[in-house]
Amino acid sequence: MTVETTKQKDIEDQELEEHNQRLRNHVEDVNWNRLNAADILRWAGETFPQRAVLATSFQNTGMAMIHMAVDQGMNLRIATFDTLRLHPETYDFMDQVKARYGCELELWQPKPEHIQRMVDRFGEYLFFDSKEKQEHCCDIRKTKPRNEMIKTADCWISGQRWDQSQHRKDTAIKAALIGEYGTRRKILKLNPLVDWSEEQLEEFVRDNEVPTHPLYEQDYPSFGCVICATPIRSGEDKRAGRWRWFNQLEDGDDSKECGLHYNI
Repeated sequence: MTVETTKQKDIEDQELEEHNQRLRNHVEDVNWNRLNAADILRWAGETFPQRAVLATSFQNTGMAMIHMAVDQGMNLRIATFDTLRLHPETYDFMDQVKARYGCELELWQPKPEHIQRMVDRFGEYLFFDSKEKQEHCCDIRKTKPRNEMIKTADCWISGQRWDQSQHRKDTAIKAALIGEYGTRRKILKLNPLVDWSEEQLEEFVRDNEVPTHPLYEQDYPSFGCVICATPIRSGEDKRAGRWRWFNQLEDGDDSKECGLHYNI
């Protein structure tokens, strides 16, 4: 390594540490509990212009935040992870959202060569075989595209809420630092509606005439890939419809997560 290369690396390392420290300061210095959801979204857009991304699967939580952002002219990007296996209703709903709000929608998709390699090795329906293979499929179709999106952002806004599952109640917070995959760079992850109840959310959607995903009418509490996201019965946990064939695991693992929200 030449002296010039070493100096350049030192400069890059210093810039990276300054970036990470700024984000640490935001987490520590902002009084997140005193900010409402709209305040948090506005802060993100103003603090990270063109680098704050609201990622959604078009559940009511994400739709409420899209409504807030567009209605109040916030400077936020809106994105979704297209696994290439979403329900037809989801693709149709994307068009409705763009028409209603006049917003651009970023589609982050898996790389075709990654899909082909996975299918060649494990088969198209590998997610039935084991939880490990299900997680591998989710990694290829959702988490890797998430990692690509994060490279373009300093702030990722998600729709996690405490009442969605016990796992999310135990792990989700309003603001946290996560790492960019394969680097030391940090980004800020925000969950502006983390403390909203289902009743609060439904009231906001109703009062503001926010469009709702048609799969709700078919008893889907959340939306993902065809096969892997199913309706739930009365009294079932909200995550029971995800990878339903794993509901009786003997180890009691009820986290039912795809890996998208795990810290990198």
